[in-house]
Amino acid sequence: MPSIRRKKIVKSKKTEKPVDLELPVYDMEGKEVSSVKLEKEIFGLKINQDLIHQVTVSQSANRRRIIAHTKDRGDVRGGGKKPWRQKGTGRARHGSIRSPLWRGGGVTFGPRKERVFKKEIPKKIRRLALFMVLSAKAQSNFLILLDKLKLEQPKTKIMAQIVKNLRAKIANFKEGTVLIVLPEMDKNLILATRNLRNIKTIQAKDLNALDLLSFKYLLTPKDSIKIIKETFNTRAK
Repeated sequence: MPSIRRKKIVKSKKTEKPVDLELPVYDMEGKEVSSVKLEKEIFGLKINQDLIHQVTVSQSANRRRIIAHTKDRGDVRGGGKKPWRQKGTGRARHGSIRSPLWRGGGVTFGPRKERVFKKEIPKKIRRLALFMVLSAKAQSNFLILLDKLKLEQPKTKIMAQIVKNLRAKIANFKEGTVLIVLPEMDKNLILATRNLRNIKTIQAKDLNALDLLSFKYLLTPKDSIKIIKETFNTRAK
């Protein structure tokens, strides 16, 4: 029987470099006015899902509020006196009516407020996860850049109309949750959007991977890109 020669498959190891991205910039009416080239070290990274998952889980744990709290036998009021004598009654021996075996007694191994769920993640890892999520938003056309975003009055009706016009004019801006990234504190925008469903505002300096992943679209003025560069100035390797 003739021998079968098997060719050895050699997989080439290519290191993926950051990709340059150029996105259009729209005005508040949805018309394209210019374009901007994004930093490849922030918006052109390769996505590492395991790293992003690790950071988001830790951030969720750090935000967790400990609400559930049960009383053990030492916290329940009463039960200081022995219910009956140790021997001679024919019944089982008990030392307190607040024992977990009794109705109205303490809870055994119940949830307590002393539990600690906080996790520590290095600053560089948190920053790298943030850049990866920003890269995913930009590469998936979920990043909408505006020339400016200003309101003279804190009117919810005006802000709702602006978002509606943007959805109608921009092809890749459809229905879904929206996170508006503000370059600085803008009281009018915050008041105008707080009653809008599925729309939230955040300052550029406070960006994090968990908040970005909680919303589908990222709506940001181009000035916020500059704040992101200045705040998170360390390059992601």
